[in-house]
Amino acid sequence: MTKPTLLVLAAGMGSRYGGLKQLDPVGPNGETLLDYSVLDACRGGFDRVVFLIRHDIEREFREKIGSRYEGQVAVDYAFQELTALPGGFVPPTGRTKPWGTAHAIWCARDVIDAPFAAINADDFYGADAFAQMGKFLSSTSTTAAPAHFSMVAYRLGKTLSEHGTVARGICEVDAERFLATVEELTDIAPRSDGTIASGERTFAPKTPVSMNFWGFTPQVFSLLEQSLIHFLAQHGASEKTEYYIPTAVADMIIAGTARVRVLTTDSAWFGMTYRDDRPRVIESIKKLVAAGIYPAAST
Repeated sequence: MTKPTLLVLAAGMGSRYGGLKQLDPVGPNGETLLDYSVLDACRGGFDRVVFLIRHDIEREFREKIGSRYEGQVAVDYAFQELTALPGGFVPPTGRTKPWGTAHAIWCARDVIDAPFAAINADDFYGADAFAQMGKFLSSTSTTAAPAHFSMVAYRLGKTLSEHGTVARGICEVDAERFLATVEELTDIAPRSDGTIASGERTFAPKTPVSMNFWGFTPQVFSLLEQSLIHFLAQHGASEKTEYYIPTAVADMIIAGTARVRVLTTDSAWFGMTYRDDRPRVIESIKKLVAAGIYPAAST
């Protein structure tokens, strides 16, 4: 059995949050949400962590985050930069935004050669989610055609913020628990009448959503490269358009190049989309520490 790698997408500065939220402490000993993800991943059978960051935050990230795990787990780095593009494409002069999560994962292609999970650095996914993902990745084929991938699904109603809109990957799951479609929507928020909406569309609280907890084999890198070339041919001159991993995965499903097993979990998800989300996150961690799931004192 191959032990999987954890890829942490940490290149974003958190523009809506107002700072480098990956470094904000939320635990009793100054732990970040990322600390809990790495702990849960190690418990779930992962033996390596790759941080996907930008060169301009590398020094601060290595000092304040990467150094926490020295001697505990193997740590490596990959970098997402605007100019790192396939097919000879170059970014337009005025572009400053990154190219999105699909591009971010592709940027780790030279660092990862084993099955891996990709997560956001600023989300809490829960121990059971990592255990299920670790089990899947440790036994999945790395040569299957179509490729065998996976995703942890959460309930939409439990992933909202009280302080603004959120972006979520709205999923349809078939009878065999494979992902049928996933659509990335923005501006999702609860309404005063209790419904959940994005524009004119409404959703049930139990609607399964992607929170960017994906399981891949290295096969994904060549598939993403093909998808990115197609995306850049259409949008390469844009200063803002991004290519999200849910959209890329949906394209693979439609093309028949990948099947995605949907993993269900009892784990709670929470994150810090906005700075005002932080007190709720701290309180949630405090309850998990009190329940004995996480350590109350540093070791």
